[in-house]
Amino acid sequence: MNRRLCAALFLLGLPGLAAMSLLGFPALANTEVLPAPLWVLQLGSALQGALLLLAAVLAGARFAPGLGLDAPVVAACMEGRPAGGLLRAQLLPALLGGLLGGLVIAAAGTIGPAALRSASDDVPLVVRLLYGGVTEELLLRWGLMTLLAAGFVRVASRLRLSPALGIRLAIVASALAFGAAHLPSLMARSAELTTATVLFVVFANAAFGLVAGWLYWRRGLEAAILAHVVAHAASAVMIG
Repeated sequence: MNRRLCAALFLLGLPGLAAMSLLGFPALANTEVLPAPLWVLQLGSALQGALLLLAAVLAGARFAPGLGLDAPVVAACMEGRPAGGLLRAQLLPALLGGLLGGLVIAAAGTIGPAALRSASDDVPLVVRLLYGGVTEELLLRWGLMTLLAAGFVRVASRLRLSPALGIRLAIVASALAFGAAHLPSLMARSAELTTATVLFVVFANAAFGLVAGWLYWRRGLEAAILAHVVAHAASAVMIG
């Protein structure tokens, strides 16, 4: 296991955890009666997030190399190799994927179910960029998708099927998990969780999850991160 890569990815995800704990959590909790002082809940949220991030980083580092999955730019930086060319190869696909994601997010506020359109969204942009754009990709793509891919590829090999099928299944499964992971924040924003709202939120976010998963597989983890950051930045510009 590449310990330097693990340390770099863990540190990369910490600013998002800090932003979520200090800024995002209070915004999501401001309409609820809290069961404990806010600072206690923030600290608990940060510690829980750090443990999940560590588990995701370790799982990705353990299984990604054997699956052809990578974080090539970060790995090159850690090994003292030139990373500029690797990053340039990721930029255009990441930009296109991010713009597509931005359109999906913006559309949720205009053509989504009425309950979703009326839900307040007070989460600061910096939280969406750092936590959503970076930390979520480490959790959902580097961690969960890689772990699922390891399992699916093993099953595929026993059935004498293509390993690529296992990775594609992992992309779909992690994308659906990514979509479902947005439901708790929707509940915190006091939106009415009708069936239409739940389905829209899960599948709209899963659509971008498919893009991010494909970018991770074909271009590297940084491409998925860049696309996610661009998606939130673009949606903020579109929505105004």
